[in-house]
Amino acid sequence: MKFINYSLSVIHYQLNMRYIPNSPEEREEMLEVVGLKSADELFRSIPSDVQLNRALNITEPLAEPEVIAAMEAMADKNTASKKPSFLGAGVYSHYSPTIVDHLLQRSEFFTSYTPYQPEISQGTLQYIFEFQTLIAQLTGMDVANASMYDGSTATAEAVLMAQRVTRRDKVLIAESVHPEYIEVTKTYTQHGDTAIETISFDKESGRVGKLDKLDDKTACVVVQSPNFFGCVEDLQSLADKVHAVGALLIVVVTEAISFGLLKTPGECGADIVVGEGQSFGIPMSFGGPHLGLFACKEKYVRNMPGRLAGIAYDKNGNRGFVLTLATREQHIRREKATSNICTNQGLIALAATIYMEAMGKKGLQEVAAQNAQKAAYAKKKIAGIEGFEIAYSAPTFNEFVVRAPKNAAEILEKLRTENGIVGGFAVSKYYSESENDFLVCVTETNTKAQIDSLVEALGKNS
Repeated sequence: MKFINYSLSVIHYQLNMRYIPNSPEEREEMLEVVGLKSADELFRSIPSDVQLNRALNITEPLAEPEVIAAMEAMADKNTASKKPSFLGAGVYSHYSPTIVDHLLQRSEFFTSYTPYQPEISQGTLQYIFEFQTLIAQLTGMDVANASMYDGSTATAEAVLMAQRVTRRDKVLIAESVHPEYIEVTKTYTQHGDTAIETISFDKESGRVGKLDKLDDKTACVVVQSPNFFGCVEDLQSLADKVHAVGALLIVVVTEAISFGLLKTPGECGADIVVGEGQSFGIPMSFGGPHLGLFACKEKYVRNMPGRLAGIAYDKNGNRGFVLTLATREQHIRREKATSNICTNQGLIALAATIYMEAMGKKGLQEVAAQNAQKAAYAKKKIAGIEGFEIAYSAPTFNEFVVRAPKNAAEILEKLRTENGIVGGFAVSKYYSESENDFLVCVTETNTKAQIDSLVEALGKNS
């Protein structure tokens, strides 16, 4: 019966779709075979009052130039994409060189899947190896995996890894870590033995506050730098305190471009570094797909989730790329598995790899410097507006919190509707007590004229 129903559906499809080259005679022959007089009889079991008995409300066939013109006209209605935007908060607007899309959309990359058969996936494994190398260098860590799904799930996996390493269950997460990352971590760990406690942030500096809850039962401390408020943390000081009780320091980075300017987390004593790689040539795309980064010290590598590509040599000395470590239960004994992550963001990781290699060390440093300089200019200008102030005193990279004289959400809505500017992110969405605070992000894509327009518009709202 299923086969017959499927066949009838196919026949109806072929009878009614004009672009399928079936002649009227062929259609009549198909109907005769199944004992029907018309294609409509295929759906006679459906009540007539729920059937659409008219033509679809679509245009007549158009020539290719007309289709392009129609699509461009529709695209012109998307005025939001043309407004100056100062949104950040975990997803960032950065320029991506055209070479990224050009190479990414080659068929051998665009259609490839995860390398289950390494011997015939040498190209894929090579770029994964290069991606791992670049991430290890940027984070200052010994080893990086082939990527995770996104920054939030990478954070959750890092917490679980810290528990495996330390055999402890108490986890301290700073309140200045992206709130969505905290929620994902809680969701991941809610049915296990993980006991999550939060660390407050200092209301003056915006940095992590006192570590009063840190003790010898703590598995790890999770901090973000630059944190959700854009403040750069003193990671070295935190690392010393965390290591003194035998715990691990997990550093989260949501703005990957900051690696081009700030001292690496590895140099500052981090044990595990996770983050979001969207800034590396990956479109914002309404929130995904993005790219999770995961790196750690070599001594913890066997507890790392995901997979690891490496280099091997045959008996003749020829180089080949292999899956060195794959710790899902489909690869190893279930009791030895470290996570259910069996794959990686292959295509997105390739985009990041192309971006990093196209930009190079100096290029990434230049982009990071532009972000920091433009943000510093915006911060200085906004701080000079009567009634406005910078909320926290800690150093920042390309984001900072502005404290307005009245409700921030109302100010931002007025900026959007009256001035055509997306002025930032209302912090009260996650921190209800901060109703006058909003987060401003400035990247290399924001011009001086756009910043000046924002400052002028805010001045009128003071």
